[in-house]
Amino acid sequence: MDKPHAPACDRNREPILAALREHFADRRDVIEIGSGTGQHAVHFAAAMPHLRWQCSDREQNLAGIRMWLDEAALPNAPPPFAFDVNGPWPAHRYDAAFSANTLHIMGWPEVEHLFAGLPDLLAPDAKLVIYGPFNVGGRPTSESNAAFDASLKAGAPHRGLRDVEAVDALARRAGFVMVADRAMPANNRCLAWRRGGEVSEVSVRTGRGAAR
Repeated sequence: MDKPHAPACDRNREPILAALREHFADRRDVIEIGSGTGQHAVHFAAAMPHLRWQCSDREQNLAGIRMWLDEAALPNAPPPFAFDVNGPWPAHRYDAAFSANTLHIMGWPEVEHLFAGLPDLLAPDAKLVIYGPFNVGGRPTSESNAAFDASLKAGAPHRGLRDVEAVDALARRAGFVMVADRAMPANNRCLAWRRGGEVSEVSVRTGRGAAR
């Protein structure tokens, strides 16, 4: 088996890292939900050695993730474990969670399961950061996102870009308050929440450049 590689991870890892440095500066124990190839994990764990970066994904993706982790041999990146939001959830509680490019791949019921399960997965003061393309106000933010949404639905009708407002409603129901909505390159967004907190103003930033 060849080590999996997603060129988009090479393009978007630095903009995402900049956001994570801000939100995870005071964190120690992070679970990545849907680690994909494992590229993000090794980059972020190496750049933020104060974090224990726990990869998770469906069973079929673990072999590729292990290849990246084994090659990097980072002391703060333990072996990945199988995790499906429809199956058993980890018993360990983390003080932060990160997920990239997952919500538009999941069906909406799976997105609902994800947020419903977060209170049992995360600590009372946990932070949650989710990266990917989103609709705003029920509409795509660009022609490229509209085309991407159409291609997702053509391949699998249960997939598609999610509305920021609908995702935030699920987060609020689970006890999380949005603290940042950061525009990223290639019409993506980095959304951040804190559990159990209060916020008077959501930080909104714009992003430039090209990365998916």
